[in-house]
Amino acid sequence: MDMPMDIQHQAMGYDRTATMFSPEGHLLQVEYAEKTVRLGSSSIGMVCSDGVFILADKRTEDKLVVKGSVNKISEVDSHIIASSAGIFSDARILIERAQLFSQQHRVTYNSPIEPELVIKEIANMKQQFTQYGGARPFGVSMMIAGINGKKGEVFVSDVTGNYFSYYTNVIGENDDKIKEELREKYKQDLSIKQGVKLALEIFEKVQGSKFNIKKFELAYIPKETAKLKKLEGESIKEL
Repeated sequence: MDMPMDIQHQAMGYDRTATMFSPEGHLLQVEYAEKTVRLGSSSIGMVCSDGVFILADKRTEDKLVVKGSVNKISEVDSHIIASSAGIFSDARILIERAQLFSQQHRVTYNSPIEPELVIKEIANMKQQFTQYGGARPFGVSMMIAGINGKKGEVFVSDVTGNYFSYYTNVIGENDDKIKEELREKYKQDLSIKQGVKLALEIFEKVQGSKFNIKKFELAYIPKETAKLKKLEGESIKEL
């Protein structure tokens, strides 16, 4: 009886290091890390007519956990926010690197950094861990949203170190279902309020009975002020 190809690859050791290609041209450790990302809680980022936002499912319901100690969305700079899906400790390292890089840019050039420079720095760091031995890949996808001048921008970097700019995108569990909904319903002239409402409706549809707005965190940046604002749980409805 023939063994399945993925089992053969494991038996032959192609999945023992991120630097070894399988005969089909796959980096199996990287692909395993991508599966980890899809187990993480979801975040939707969106470019709107009046700014950008990220809406994230914190997926924390334990009454023993202090509410303010769990943050799915992080401030990189006053005009840039980041969210992640996958191994949160991996994400923390990348976010701290992004924060440092952003502040170094302010000190050096006396101006706010462009969001694309931040995601490029993170993507380059991820790529290094798919090319050199002795360390595993970062098991995390990163979403960056920010204001560049008067223009909203959203970028997503995957495990491999690739990144792309999007009008709207999602990372984490059920990403395929959520992307289908976004492709169908997203319009570039949506305001932040309308975009957040759409994102919540999509989450509610996809999660079904598991949906609970108390688990969600929202961070948005209006174009006019380029200053971050945050809301959680029931207060999101007030927006």
